[in-house]
Amino acid sequence: MLGKKLVTAQKRGETRALCLGLGMVACSMMMYFFIGITIVPFYTNSVWTTETVCKVLKANIKDKVFCPNSEGSEDEEIFPYPCLQVWVNLTASGQEVMLYQTEDTLEKNPKCSYVPDKLENSKEVKARIETIASNFKKYQTFPCYYDPGGTQTNVILSRLYPSKGLLFAFLWPTLMFTGGCLIIVLVKISQYVSVLSAWQ
Repeated sequence: MLGKKLVTAQKRGETRALCLGLGMVACSMMMYFFIGITIVPFYTNSVWTTETVCKVLKANIKDKVFCPNSEGSEDEEIFPYPCLQVWVNLTASGQEVMLYQTEDTLEKNPKCSYVPDKLENSKEVKARIETIASNFKKYQTFPCYYDPGGTQTNVILSRLYPSKGLLFAFLWPTLMFTGGCLIIVLVKISQYVSVLSAWQ
């Protein structure tokens, strides 16, 4: 009687462990799919792939401009902000080009080097842009990214999804997938050993 209860408890434990392993594998596959349709396209479509050194030529704050909306957005999302324009000397080619914060900045407003997030306090936005401009004037030389193919003549300060960021994004689903597969393999080995012991 006790032996049957132990066997039943063992089967239930194996079933739960097997379900856990399969669930981890399924979740990791969903995470792979989500990363593949969100982050990977941004990484592969970015043409600013080569790192070089940029030297600031001028950093000017022009009159306020309005944050352009994406299609279908509401009017209240439009807000004015000072337009910061940073021109740098590209060490790789010696050209005078405009610097943008990220790839997304160029899409939002190609006239400005920095596009702030929507903030209720316009003074905070102005102070932040002035601080950024003073930092560019203070630190004249810094690493930046340019397009080696020449399709984009401007440069960006940082990539939205660099190689390290992409690897880090794939790290957690990979660990979950490996752990799930390991649990499944251990359960199968345990079942095989149990069947082999019962047969002997």
